[in-house]
Amino acid sequence: MAPKEEKKRVRLQKFMADAGICSRRRAEDYIRKGLVQVNGQTVTQMGTTVDPDTDRVEVSGKPVVPARQEVYIMLNKPAGYICSCSQPGRKIVLDLVDVDQRVFPVGRLDRDSTGLVLLTSDGRIHHRLAHPSFDHEKQYEVAVDRPVSDAKLDELRCGVKLSDGMTRPAEVLRHGEKSFDITLQEGRNRQIRRMAEAVGCKVVRLHRIRMGPVWLKDLPPGQWRHLTEAEQRKLLNSCGL
Repeated sequence: MAPKEEKKRVRLQKFMADAGICSRRRAEDYIRKGLVQVNGQTVTQMGTTVDPDTDRVEVSGKPVVPARQEVYIMLNKPAGYICSCSQPGRKIVLDLVDVDQRVFPVGRLDRDSTGLVLLTSDGRIHHRLAHPSFDHEKQYEVAVDRPVSDAKLDELRCGVKLSDGMTRPAEVLRHGEKSFDITLQEGRNRQIRRMAEAVGCKVVRLHRIRMGPVWLKDLPPGQWRHLTEAEQRKLLNSCGL
C-alpha cells in the first residue's frame, strides 16, 4: 500500500488563480502592489508559497477560499476484487487504497480481471470516461485457452455479434498463438470475454494496461499511486476539461 502523500506547498499566485480570484499574472500584480496578506502579513515576494490547508490568504482584506483538490489515483487491481464502492462480504478495490477523500472507481473491470483501475473524487471524469459516447480507448492484454487464427482476430477487429448487438471495430495486435492485445472504445459487461467466446475461445487472463492517455506501466499488483501532474493534465484534456 502506498503511503499517504504530504500536501505540497504551492506558489501564492497559483493558489490565487486556482481559487478563481484572477489569473496568475494579475495575482502577481496584486502581490507587487501589497494587496495580498498571508496569515495577516502583507506579502510582496513572488517566491512566496502557501499551504492550502492551513494558511489564511486574503486579497484587500477579503479571504481567498482554496479550490477543491480533486484526487486521481491509479490502481493495479489484483484478481478477486470488485470495482464497487460497497459490496458487503466481498473484497472491493477501495479496500486497497488509503486516502482521506471519498473516491470511486471509473468504469468496470470484473472480479477475475486484473490491471489498471482509475479512482477519483472528480465526478466529471467518472462520467466522461465511463460513458460510451466519449470514445475513450481502453487497452487490454488477453490470453485465451487455445490458438486463435488470424481470421478470428480479424473478426474481433471488425466486430462480432453478441446478445446485445454488434461490437464496434477494435484494434487487435497478436503477441502469440494464444495471446493478443485488444483496444476498445466501448465497455459492455464482460465484453472481451464474450467476444472471445463468439470466436470459439475462452479468456484465461485479462489485464487492462491503459485507459485513455493513462498507462499502468510497472505499478506492482495490488499497489496504487496518485497520478502525476502530467498524467492529470492529459486525462483532463482527453475529457475536454
